[in-house]
Amino acid sequence: MEEIKIVIGSWGSYNECNERALGSKWLDLSDYSDWEEIEEELKKEGFILDGIDEELFIQDYEGLPEINGDYTHPKTLFETLNESGVLQNNYQYDVFQAYCEIRSFEEFEDLVQRKGCHWDDDINLYKGYDWSDYGKEYFDNCCYELPGNLEDFVDFEAYGQYIGSDYAEEYSNGIIEIIA
Repeated sequence: MEEIKIVIGSWGSYNECNERALGSKWLDLSDYSDWEEIEEELKKEGFILDGIDEELFIQDYEGLPEINGDYTHPKTLFETLNESGVLQNNYQYDVFQAYCEIRSFEEFEDLVQRKGCHWDDDINLYKGYDWSDYGKEYFDNCCYELPGNLEDFVDFEAYGQYIGSDYAEEYSNGIIEIIA
């Protein structure tokens, strides 16, 4: 499982340039089951959450698509990822990465708010596919019987782009269908 790790900072400590100005240690979000556990970790690190450190932000992150850490509260990020299943499920993590590559994290948040852990029910990932692979897959699944010697004369790439034009997009590692 790919790790999603963050460093949590506090605006109060950052502005005061105190010992917590550089933020928390790296926190692997899959190590926590709820936000209260993360708060406890921050308190162990010396954060004063009901005082100078009450305004938290994401200071750094790994394993996430581009997000605006200044405006995405760490609690919101954690709870969204936890509810979505992305922290526990490799396939959902891969779909999340692909989805956020062509859409935004804000759209992902909205999807999770509306559908909860079923956010990806109408999303299919064709990891490692190009348009030609995608077109061939659809062609084969449509029960067309084509003699093998004629396959070289079919433009599966064009067919794939045509079939997926309303709901499929290419991302860095394949094709993603977003049906709804």
